[in-house]
Amino acid sequence: QVQLVESGGGLVQPGGSLTLSCAASGMISSIRAMRWYRQAPGKERDYVASAISDGSTDYADSVKGRFTISRDNAKNTVYLQMGSLKPEDTAVYYCNAVLENHWGRRNEYWGQGTQVTVSL
Repeated sequence: QVQLVESGGGLVQPGGSLTLSCAASGMISSIRAMRWYRQAPGKERDYVASAISDGSTDYADSVKGRFTISRDNAKNTVYLQMGSLKPEDTAVYYCNAVLENHWGRRNEYWGQGTQVTVSL
């Protein structure tokens, strides 16, 4: 019904930059929020950033000032611009979307993740 596909992951050096994309497809009604999470090896999945339908954004303290989240509503796509990358940013990054149908029901969907590795 709804599929989220992340792309843009890869290997970057510390201090470098990388931009992730997440495109939603399928039975799209209204996307209330799109969010990024990440999970490092041996750790739990952590919240990274949110882009709400009203245009507001929110960031975890660990990435504030370094990452920028944005949305292209025409393409049902969310981006995560990552700068000043650190080794501790290494993780699988997951896209999350909260959709709302015509009668107000909210459903949540997840992508399969994209690997980001920050290393020399």
